[in-house]
Amino acid sequence: MGTSLPTEPSDVDRKRAAKAILPFLALGLLDVALILGWGMDPLWGFAILPPILFISVIGWIGFKSGFITDHADYREDVEESDSSDDVDQAD
Repeated sequence: MGTSLPTEPSDVDRKRAAKAILPFLALGLLDVALILGWGMDPLWGFAILPPILFISVIGWIGFKSGFITDHADYREDVEESDSSDDVDQAD
């Protein structure tokens, strides 16, 4: 009996990354379509397409990997601050 929810954390991260990057990619592709639709030289439309795709891929990788929150140093700092907050509240 399979579940419809992803069980792998990487699947969740991929979906979250796609949801975050999709609006920016859509705006970029809409910009290319607008340039081509206005009758400008198609070279201009295809000249801006590689940077749009490059930034979208870099952004997707960044969101998928979790930016800095996956680093052990960051987690230790967060855990220490959380545990010190608990001690302060107990007093």
